[in-house]
Amino acid sequence: ISYMTRFFTLEPGDVVLTGTPQGVGPLTPGDRLVVELADLIRL
Repeated sequence: ISYMTRFFTLEPGDVVLTGTPQGVGPLTPGDRLVVELADLIRL
């Protein structure tokens, strides 16, 4: 985060996406994906 902020300012509500961990594969039919952001939203 400190490296990123050398180039631009993060604002409240900004989301930093860093990719996926090693060994993770693509979603396949029948998979379920749940995304939740600290009690703010659940998709």
